[in-house]
Amino acid sequence: MFSKRNFSIGKYGFHWLAVISVIVALILFATFSETPQAETQPVTIKTVTEEVTLPLPSATIDNREEFVQIELVRQDDTLSTLLDRMNIRDEEAIKFLLLSPDAKALNTQLLPSHTVEIRSNREGKLLRLEYELDADNILVAELTLSGYHISTQRLVLEKRQALKTAVIRDSLFSATDDADIPDQIAIQIADILSGEIDFYQDLHAGDRFNVIYEEFYNAGEMMKTGNVLAIEFVNDGKVYQAIHYGDSVGKYAYFTPDGKSLHKSFLRSPLEYTRISSSYSAGRYHPILQHIRAHQGVDMAAPIGTRVKASGDGTVTFMGRKGGYGNVIVLKHEGGISTVYGHLSRFSDAIHTGDKVEQGDIIGYVGMTGLATGPHLHYEFLNNGQHQDPMKVALPTSIPIEKSLKADFDAKALYWMAKLEMLKRRTQLATNP
Repeated sequence: MFSKRNFSIGKYGFHWLAVISVIVALILFATFSETPQAETQPVTIKTVTEEVTLPLPSATIDNREEFVQIELVRQDDTLSTLLDRMNIRDEEAIKFLLLSPDAKALNTQLLPSHTVEIRSNREGKLLRLEYELDADNILVAELTLSGYHISTQRLVLEKRQALKTAVIRDSLFSATDDADIPDQIAIQIADILSGEIDFYQDLHAGDRFNVIYEEFYNAGEMMKTGNVLAIEFVNDGKVYQAIHYGDSVGKYAYFTPDGKSLHKSFLRSPLEYTRISSSYSAGRYHPILQHIRAHQGVDMAAPIGTRVKASGDGTVTFMGRKGGYGNVIVLKHEGGISTVYGHLSRFSDAIHTGDKVEQGDIIGYVGMTGLATGPHLHYEFLNNGQHQDPMKVALPTSIPIEKSLKADFDAKALYWMAKLEMLKRRTQLATNP
């Protein structure tokens, strides 16, 4: 049982309860009465004005600003049409370049596919012109404080090695095109291995080759290719190898890895790059004369101005104009052999009738003089007065490497064979990861 006293508050308990209730009410009143007062304080807004000067477009144009353009010379370009296409409106500069004897190459020797680089200002005033004379030299016309100055400058070239692999589908040129290998290198490959492979009849789909060759750069831009340094060509399952090596007098030739010379007394092609547009034939339809006649040479299509090389050491026996050949050069070589170079646009200034030339010397430039429907070189090869197909005639080779150079040659051959093996393995990994 619970007693009643345990549940009784008493009179003093009610008194203290009332006091506590009043205190709580006062605290709540104070709290809620102060908050709205704090939130209703006024906010002061100020406006700040600051002067800003905006640039005027007409006053900020930099008249010293320069523009660089690069163009390739086209087929029928003159200096005037070239400068007009490049938006040069500088009559003073144009007149100077047309009249200056130092600028002769720009007026009479513009070669298709050669590069012209121009620096000008926004008014079209010519500040500097660079014209590619050849793979090693440029002609420079530059505006100075005393007027325009013209000079010939030699390019400072950095030599690099290019390593490429290609697979034959139907021809050597299509394979090198697919592999981004220049035509100049394709021609060298054909020259180097022409005694072992007939590149016009013996190639098979699936044949492949690895090649290492030189590239020359100026300011990061590839300017030209050089020599093939090493090559391995697999033709119908048979492997052919060649390396580039100098002899005792500083001339370079190609040898097999065991020292057998591959150098020929004659180049297969007198052009640095070409395509055969008309083959040797006992009878073909002549496009101008419009009847069947023998074609006793080969026609090699190339742009006007392409350099023509002497295919072998010899003597200039004729140099002039001759009927349907147009401008033609005839060279006489040892052993009763002579070669003919027709339809030239012009002759090299360095040679004359009676001069001796060496294999590879520049003797003229491709054109379409005489009976020609387009720019090409007509090339003939005669043995004791009898015409032979230049693409098929057997070319005599040179003597093997000298014994005194054999140790040095063996070391270099080992180096190039190792690089070819590395290229071959890299290609295999890329095709079979």
